Amino acid sequence: MTTDLSSRLNREEANQELFELLRIPSVSSDSTRKADMHAAADFLRAKLAAIGFTARVDATQGHPVVYAEHLQAPGQPTVLIYGHYDVQPEAPLEEWVTPPFEPTVRDGRIYARGSTDDKGQAYAHVKGVELLLQQGPLPVNVKFLLEGEEEVGSPNLEPYLRDHAQELACDVIVISDGSRFAADVPTVTYGLRGLSYVEIHVQGANRDLHSGSYGGAAPNPINALCEIIAKLKDEQGRVTIPGFYDGVEDLTPEEREMWAKLPHDDAEFAASIGVPALPGEAGYSTLERIWARPTLDVNGIWGGFQGEGSKTVIAAKAGAKVSMRLVPGQNPARITRLIQEYVPQIAPQGVHAEVREHHGGQPVKFDLSSPYIKAADRALKRVFGREAAFARTGGSIPIVAAFSAILKAPVLLVDMGLNEDAPHSPNESFAISDYHNGILTSAYLLEELAQ
Repeated sequence: MTTDLSSRLNREEANQELFELLRIPSVSSDSTRKADMHAAADFLRAKLAAIGFTARVDATQGHPVVYAEHLQAPGQPTVLIYGHYDVQPEAPLEEWVTPPFEPTVRDGRIYARGSTDDKGQAYAHVKGVELLLQQGPLPVNVKFLLEGEEEVGSPNLEPYLRDHAQELACDVIVISDGSRFAADVPTVTYGLRGLSYVEIHVQGANRDLHSGSYGGAAPNPINALCEIIAKLKDEQGRVTIPGFYDGVEDLTPEEREMWAKLPHDDAEFAASIGVPALPGEAGYSTLERIWARPTLDVNGIWGGFQGEGSKTVIAAKAGAKVSMRLVPGQNPARITRLIQEYVPQIAPQGVHAEVREHHGGQPVKFDLSSPYIKAADRALKRVFGREAAFARTGGSIPIVAAFSAILKAPVLLVDMGLNEDAPHSPNESFAISDYHNGILTSAYLLEELAQ
């Protein structure tokens, strides 16, 4: 088994190739950027073809999928590597220190939209495979599936998986699209929370009203919305929707003990995000609340006059975007139905309140005794010189459950980023060392999976 891949890695070349990909503004939610989406897909197809893969770009009802394969290791496992080339919108642009689509290196970090989520992590796998190919045949069969709609809920990937299930057949699916526990702690993620994402719409009068002529008599949708939101959680941090916690899978004593040993400090965590306290569900530690308990958060709110100065009106309507992170034992369709039933019941008199579904994803958890997880642990030890931590993550990758259900293969989550990379936020970044270690991790993982 090769042990000196680090000395073979051309770091400057790896950086420049990633910079080229990061310069493409592949924002999947922006309909004006369809050409950029195709440019990013074709960049990846061309690179994979150049290193010896059979590669193509497949159309979907939305943005295209890149598929590539290198099947020259008969008798060895087949590894499917998934990632996404689409990125979040760059807004608010004024908060970026440097342009979001012009990669800039500061203090050992690559600042650009998509640097950590997920172009940097996905491209680390491309470079990891290339690194292995430079020394000889791949030790396993490798397939790549790189999509362009993850940031909008992957609406067309599940049909693609069903249509191409035979071609995508594999022994294990590798995904890197999240964060490690800490900078010096290699991490294997064995669980993801699910998601139910909805909008609450509150309607009052048939038009905006003069607050002097109607105030005190007409219903106020903004006030009503605030009342509704306030009633969705109690003083103990628990969600009040009837049936919300039914079936929730409890943490095992082993998990609680394992996580309690991780190098986490609440004060440091609070300071890192600039807050004086960490409110949440009573009876659970911060890590337990983030990784293994369901939540409800308001992600956006609107209504009424937002311009400069004053305008004394009672708005006709108001609304909020709400995300509920779910854990094993919860079903997103059921949770969405429960909040749709509950909100009209708690709405004040005089307004009409309804909940509209956006998208969701199933929670998942994997077996820690899996040989694939053990292979990932060995690969990470070769890079970091220490055994991996085993953690769940509070985020969601909705397509993971579909991968397991449709392709009937286990999923292996080997994350390369960090929470401080600020994915989805202005000044998103990816440490250059994490990118390079990710390339080595990918290469070593394929070697370990061959064992």
